Amino acid sequence: MNYQWYPGHMTKAMRMMQENIKLIDLLIELVDARVPLSSRNPDIDGLGKNKARIVLLNKADLADPVYNGQWMDYFKGQGAYVLEINAKTGAGIKAINGLVQEACREKLERDRKRGIVNRPVRAMVVGIPNVGKSTFINSFAGRACTRTGNKPGVTKGKQWIRLNKSLELLDTPGILWPKFEDREVGMRLAFIGSMNDEVIIREELACDLLGCLKELYPEAVPERFGVDWQETFAETLEEIARCRGCYNKGENPDLKKAADILLDDFRSGRLGRMTLERP
Repeated sequence: MNYQWYPGHMTKAMRMMQENIKLIDLLIELVDARVPLSSRNPDIDGLGKNKARIVLLNKADLADPVYNGQWMDYFKGQGAYVLEINAKTGAGIKAINGLVQEACREKLERDRKRGIVNRPVRAMVVGIPNVGKSTFINSFAGRACTRTGNKPGVTKGKQWIRLNKSLELLDTPGILWPKFEDREVGMRLAFIGSMNDEVIIREELACDLLGCLKELYPEAVPERFGVDWQETFAETLEEIARCRGCYNKGENPDLKKAADILLDDFRSGRLGRMTLERP
């Protein structure tokens, strides 16, 4: 299956971000810790050129802790300030204020020399769909400032949020880029729910996920479902369907229902803490 998804509103959202970047001191970029490279929009690098950058490895609780540390080192090597966070529980959030001050130290020092005081840092929060931007902002602010959801496309337009006297955030819609040159990038984004599930054949996506799991975490599927790896991934999905009692009216294994179970178990962490990309 060819994984591509770029609805028209994303072009408008990128244009809005380009128009507002001149107001911004800092980019706070959220990535999914399970696929840190695939979940970075390459267009953001051009957008944020010459801006201070913080990278937040969100959903770090779902990712393999061995690789979380390696990805931290990788992004630091790229010149970014980095933190592991779990926006849903608030883990790591308290450290962000200090990191903002550190990332914007030069800007704050320039303001001080010019006699400018109490001007807040303005940060744009960016990331792909369903990476957790709105949940992060609500957790950071300690109140419900934005709508959240577990599917892409909840945030539709820009929104300024004043957190305190020293920091203002600009929330932006999650945007992908027009074409995934690497099929595996689109595939990984589909795994984590950053593409519209309605445009994807779930059974094929589940088979692709089984392929990744067999290579990287071969014990996860047998331990979770009590099935052995079969000759093909479609046959393994059939075994999962039988194990979970998923049958259609003809008493044949319901592969779509089994695919939903497998994908939900991966996305929720019930399959275990997994990182599908290695630095």
